[in-house]
Formats: sequence, C-alpha cells, structure tokens
Amino acid sequence: MNTNWTATLEKLNQRGQASVLVTVFATKGSTPRATGSKMLVCDSDSYYSIGGGHLEHQAMQLARQMLAVHDSQPLIKSFSLGASLGQCCGGHVELLFEAFYPPSQTVAIFGAGHIAKALLPILQQLPCRTQWLDSRAELFPNEISSNCQKIVSTDLVACVEQLPSDSYILIMTHNHQLDQQLCEAILQRQQYSFIGLIGSDTKWKKFKLRLARKGFSQQQINDICCPIGIPGIKGKLPMEIAVSVSAQFINYYNRQQHNSPTVDHHLSQSQHIGNISSIS
Repeated sequence: MNTNWTATLEKLNQRGQASVLVTVFATKGSTPRATGSKMLVCDSDSYYSIGGGHLEHQAMQLARQMLAVHDSQPLIKSFSLGASLGQCCGGHVELLFEAFYPPSQTVAIFGAGHIAKALLPILQQLPCRTQWLDSRAELFPNEISSNCQKIVSTDLVACVEQLPSDSYILIMTHNHQLDQQLCEAILQRQQYSFIGLIGSDTKWKKFKLRLARKGFSQQQINDICCPIGIPGIKGKLPMEIAVSVSAQFINYYNRQQHNSPTVDHHLSQSQHIGNISSIS
C-alpha cells in the first residue's frame, strides 16, 4: 500500500496542480494490487501504481477526463481483469476516483509580523494558497500549514516578479520604505488582482504623494487599498485586524465567484473610511 501519497498530494496542491486519487476500492479473485492501493494522476504525470497494465492505463485515461471537465464528483467504476483489458488475472476490481482541485487564488503576504501571524491560521481555512515572504527567517513559526509557502529572501522587491499574475497581495512589512518599494514594483508589473497596504490614513496620504511624483497614474494609485480591512472594525489588536483583513478577502473572492465587475480594490476612498490602521 502506498504510504506517501498524502505528502505528494500536498506538494501538488502547493504547486496549484489538480490531480485525481485512484484507490483500489474493492477486489474479487486474483488482482494485481490489494484493496487500498493508490495512484495519483495529473494532466501529464502519475505517481504510485494500482498494478500497471491496461487497467492502470484505462484508470489514468478516466482520471484525466475528469480533470479536463473539472469533474469533482467521486466515482466508483468496475473493471473485470479479463481479455477485454488484456490482463489474465481473471479477477474483478472496483476503483474509486476522487478529484482534488487546488484553490485558484494565491494570497501573497509581505511581512511576518504579529498581524501576519494572526492572519495565517484564518487563511489556511479559506480556499486559497498562500505565499508568505520576509527577509527574517527567525520570525516564521516552526510549523506552517500545507497550503502556505514560506519564502525567505533578502530582496523582497525582486520576489514580486515571481508572484502568480492574479495574486491577492497584502503588504505589511516592518519598514515603510520597503512598503513603498513593494507598491511601486507591484504597480509597475501590472499583474495583480488586489493590492492591500496596511497603514494609517496619514501613511497612505504620504504614499499617494510619493507615487504620483514618481509618475504613477491616479488609476494605478487607486488600485491600492489602504488602510486594509472592512469598514467599521476599528480594533487594533493583531487578531482584530486579521479578522477584518480576512473578511475583506472573503468578500473579494465571493464577488469573483459571482463574476461581479466590481472588486474591493476599486472601492472609493470614502468607502474605506473607518477601516483599521496599522499598529506597527
């Protein structure tokens, strides 16, 4: 029986790669593998085995058909190991097909301070993958959820180029100058679905002036949401801010799922009044 399939499935999920888990659900008579044997099938790769031969070939074809149409319903299919499959075992196998589709949305968090640490346990329960970036390795907790990728780099600005193009980006570092540089790099790349900057109204006024002086258009500047979080929550504790920020993200992906043309980073500045501010 395969024992490492869970770790492989986690790695595939982190890479954003969909897969189908094929399990020998039941057997009768002579069969190449015992009940519980597993195989993971992706678009172009497969891992582990349910016995090889034409049975495995047909199982892989069926799994890839599921992936092609994004079928998420579990399926049990029966196979007789006779002449039709070119296998002479003579037994009977039932295979369980279960598709796993990783979340399509990536949340990139710049900064590993108190607010980010409070935010991560919430995000790991939401339909997203997380990239968590900071230059200080010692700030990260020892254990991080499987849907979170820790990135330690001395050049966080350069990391912007490596982000998935539709990332939901949250900037909450310990350094205002670094926050400014990240805003500029993200706007220049022009590949994002949301930019959130933690900070006070005063901080944002200064940032807007600096961005305008550097040639960024008003439309680009308006793409940055600062302060971040939903209106009405004014608490300054890390968990209070984390809940507000995560609620804003939930609102965002709910709008995306309903194909709404209006998303949070297009909210007017007046609608941001009352949002929480940074305590850093």
